[in-house]
Order: sequence, then C-alpha cells, then structure tokens
Amino acid sequence: MKIVAVCGMGIGTSVLLKMNAEKALRAMGVDADVEAADIGTARGAARTADVVLTSDELAPEIGEVPAKVIVIKNFTDVNEITEALQSSIA
Repeated sequence: MKIVAVCGMGIGTSVLLKMNAEKALRAMGVDADVEAADIGTARGAARTADVVLTSDELAPEIGEVPAKVIVIKNFTDVNEITEALQSSIA
C-alpha cells in the first residue's frame, strides 16, 4: 500500500503527518509505504498511491486521482489519523 502525506511546501507538516501515519499504521499492523510531498509533487504521486492524507484546504487541489483522498484536521492527532485510515482501508 502506498500513502502520500501532503502539505503546501512538503517540508514540515507533511513530514509530521507522515511520521504520525506510520505510527498509526504500525499500531494497526498494516504494512505501507508512506511518503511526504508538497502539493505540486502530490498531484503526480497520488496517481499511483492508494491513499492521500492532506488538509481540507489542499484536498481540492489534488484533483481527480484514483487514490482515496482523506482530510486530516489535526496532523498531530494520531488517534484521528488512525480512525481515518481504519475507515478507509478496511
């Protein structure tokens, strides 16, 4: 499974989201490749991803992609990320 964590610049918050998504996935026992990306890179990466994690503001900018786009309100809330992933990959 491939997951892309997206923020505007691809530096700080997407890396934080990536790390917390990996933590959530480990707790769920799910093996996945999680990468951090800026919005420009994410448009291409989302075409081969299964899931995209991003903010409400950036979700529409991802465009039409086969990946499931999941909006995360709080990138530091591992419980929110876990719940979102559980409902989308179950």
